[in-house]
Amino acid sequence: MDIDIIDTSGLGDRSYMVSQDGVAAVIDPQRDIDRVLALAADRDVTITHVLETHIHNDYLTGGLELARATGAQYAVSAADEVAYERSAISDGDVIDVGPFRFEVMHTPGHTHTHVSYVLQDAAGTAKGVFSGGSMLHGTTGRTDLLGADHTEELTHAQFHSVRRLAAELADDVQVYPTHGFGSFCSASPASGDSSTIAEQRSTNPALTQDEQTYVDELIAGLSAYPAYYAHMGVINANGPAPIDLSLPKPVDPSELRHRIDAGEWVVDLRNRTAFATGHLSGTMGFELSTQFVTYLGWLYAWGSPLTLIGEDVDQIMDARRELSRIGVDNVTGQAVGPIEMFTDGETLASYRVSDFADLADVIGTDSLTVLDVRQSNEFEDGHLVSAINIPLHELIARLDEVPRGDVWVHCESGYRASIAASLIESPDRTVVLVDDQFENVASHHLTG
Repeated sequence: MDIDIIDTSGLGDRSYMVSQDGVAAVIDPQRDIDRVLALAADRDVTITHVLETHIHNDYLTGGLELARATGAQYAVSAADEVAYERSAISDGDVIDVGPFRFEVMHTPGHTHTHVSYVLQDAAGTAKGVFSGGSMLHGTTGRTDLLGADHTEELTHAQFHSVRRLAAELADDVQVYPTHGFGSFCSASPASGDSSTIAEQRSTNPALTQDEQTYVDELIAGLSAYPAYYAHMGVINANGPAPIDLSLPKPVDPSELRHRIDAGEWVVDLRNRTAFATGHLSGTMGFELSTQFVTYLGWLYAWGSPLTLIGEDVDQIMDARRELSRIGVDNVTGQAVGPIEMFTDGETLASYRVSDFADLADVIGTDSLTVLDVRQSNEFEDGHLVSAINIPLHELIARLDEVPRGDVWVHCESGYRASIAASLIESPDRTVVLVDDQFENVASHHLTG
């Protein structure tokens, strides 16, 4: 029996394919199913079953399309209201794949209808559990995605679901969660790339704490999550359209400037240092990295036309794939090549890139503002003297609160600050991007 991991690091999620003797089952596939089909071809297996642990809030599923493309049985909880045909499964059901099978366990908490799948070999011995957003590695899935009215009830349910998994499964059973590898669906940061039930008994707060302590600490620790989550569950319940990974049409310099001046989303994917060195005024800098899709999706005006600027076609296509995973499909154009090709005679805009050592030399200057774009809980844990805090996901709505004059902007590592720098840049601000690790402030005595 083979268990392959299909990692989506940009969203902090994993999908899985279990295969043996020419057949395979796929758990929680993402929208770009070409990766799954390629893996199945490499393994020389036929996908006969596609299983969802829950209606996802952080990405668009590829489950429905994968089932249609392969003729596989599509297992979704009977309690989920969906607009398509599926194999409705419930607690205690057994899904027979031939050489292996799955037992369905209702594990509410991340959602009311969440299920986990216990993988069993032909002899009925449990080998692994696909726990979705229930038991994660050293933590659990967050419980507030359905709204504040449900959070406390779901948190108690999550506690009991994790305890049920631990009670009914042997120590050597492998734990295969969907979330917890950087996803905001995780209640707190997960630990490690692999784990077992035995390890979870000593590391998972639902198993090491009493119920009320677990509930209180999980709820107290919940921070903001991306705004695009509001759209994912609705689209997944209705059934996402097939993915479009075609290359957007090219845009010439005059049309590019027209789109920028019209206030459209024109996103520069280049490295943040390259963007700072020279860019078209009015464009937004979202360096294409593992954090790209989370933060663009968080700030994006849902449904707006989007134009991408990149160094090459591969960069555009990588961004297109990332965006498609969260349903940002209205990509109406692209511009590829050296940024100077698209100036149409205008002078490129730029700003300075610096670090905390340089900031230490000038902080306290009357005209200088330090803008911290980390989340509020990060700011409360420690911040620079006199810094103002506007979390990145609130920045567009609060641009008027950013003072004029010299503004040094920072975050934890420089990535969020680079986005913020591109958003606050204006003729009456002199922006400096602090591209540095926040841990370095201690040596410069900058924290308050």
